[in-house]
Amino acid sequence: MNNKDNERVADRGRDDELLTIGEVADIVRVPVATLRYWRHLGTGPRSFRVGRGVRYWHNEVTTWLQSQSDGPTAA
Repeated sequence: MNNKDNERVADRGRDDELLTIGEVADIVRVPVATLRYWRHLGTGPRSFRVGRGVRYWHNEVTTWLQSQSDGPTAA
């Protein structure tokens, strides 16, 4: 990682820390299996792999949750 990458990571701040799939499941209040299924479908909060694990940016999760509450409601 070069200095520019370090600055970008530092600019993200504490609000945008990395979360594990278990932490996101707790925040979204769904089972881990649901997050895995959403990841398979390409829906749900944006995620990426770090080694063998899946990670989420906290900011991405909150943005996704906000977009879900702004969407159409089911009848």
